[in-house]
Amino acid sequence: MRLLIFTQYFWPETFGINALVKSLSERGVEVTVMTGKPNYPEGKVFEGYSWWGTSREFYDGIEVLRIPLFPRGKRSSLRLLLNYLSFLVAGIIFGPWVLRRQTFDAVFVYAPSPLLQALPAILLARLKRAPIALWVQDLWPESLSATGFVRNRRALALVALVVRFIYRHTDRVLVPSEAFRAPIQAMTSGSADIRYYPNAWVEEPSADPPVGFEALAKEIASGFSVVFAGNLGAAQSLDTILDAAEQLQNEEADVRFFLIGSGSLSAWLSEEIRRRGLRNVQVPGRFPQSAMPVLYAAASALLVSLRDEPIFAYTIPSKLQGYLAAGRPVIAALNGEGARVVAEAGAGVSCSAGSASALATAVRSLGEMDSAALDKMGDNARRYAIAHFSLDRLTDDLVEQLQELVATHKYKIQEKSR
Repeated sequence: MRLLIFTQYFWPETFGINALVKSLSERGVEVTVMTGKPNYPEGKVFEGYSWWGTSREFYDGIEVLRIPLFPRGKRSSLRLLLNYLSFLVAGIIFGPWVLRRQTFDAVFVYAPSPLLQALPAILLARLKRAPIALWVQDLWPESLSATGFVRNRRALALVALVVRFIYRHTDRVLVPSEAFRAPIQAMTSGSADIRYYPNAWVEEPSADPPVGFEALAKEIASGFSVVFAGNLGAAQSLDTILDAAEQLQNEEADVRFFLIGSGSLSAWLSEEIRRRGLRNVQVPGRFPQSAMPVLYAAASALLVSLRDEPIFAYTIPSKLQGYLAAGRPVIAALNGEGARVVAEAGAGVSCSAGSASALATAVRSLGEMDSAALDKMGDNARRYAIAHFSLDRLTDDLVEQLQELVATHKYKIQEKSR
């Protein structure tokens, strides 16, 4: 099978799609990746690349074709908008030319925000006469309003029209949560072919664990510690974490929070910790993905949190699968699907999103448990991750889905020609 993967984000940026592409290739799928110029998360184009022009390179033998992409910059809504639009326009203008004389059996779109990147992929699929599968990561336009990126009702209505067009011109929609199904069906009058496909997976641990993070891991392991890892942005309800930490500090509870990562609120977070005099919160910075298993393993508990917004109740944060695989208790300070997974796995405790007092209570309850109870939660987490989110299992599932999609597409063409 010849597969075109269309994605704005790809290696050397750190995204889950990298591992999936390699896994597909190992199963004999002939993959070509069309992507932009790497610039996430720092907002500037990586060394050795230019934002303009097209290029061709290889990732473990996999062809990677790059089209122009305006760098997103930092903390600039205008630059972020230009970043999104530049990839959309470049895909429409440069995509057909870069892929000239190439044929594909199917097109697969990895679509974290912005979902609009599916538009040029739809064009490419039509030009190549191939079916297209769209792997949705966020619900649009709901996520735009929930994060505050777009508040204008007319603009949101326009985005909704475009999203409806995308869904109706996609042969299959893959969703990371069953809760996505109803909103998408509503936008397509029930015509969408929707299948569940998780947005993260468990990989086999590296035989050569990374070095250089022992000092931080040792510090995390030296007492009861709660580790939050990932994007430090508006959606993560960081103020709730700080409020809970302040409450626990006032109670003289022996617990520390490590907020590992970076994002749009990194500077605000450091200043707020200083202003409040929080001695139980540290922000060590961003670390490579390879370091995270070491840091997770040192934690007493792993924290995932989202704001109290209806849209976030549909979401299973991608970090949750990594948390479960680490075999440590999970604190889910969120509503909906993510909390349901933690409860179903017996992997930790959950509390209402946006409630600092509830989060403090959840942390306190874990801190009062004996080691046997905590180890039991960790074992449950690991077993659940292996059973539901193994990369090998999910790759096999995707290959089967794509083969089914290709066969159905060929059958429809044959029926039309009769």
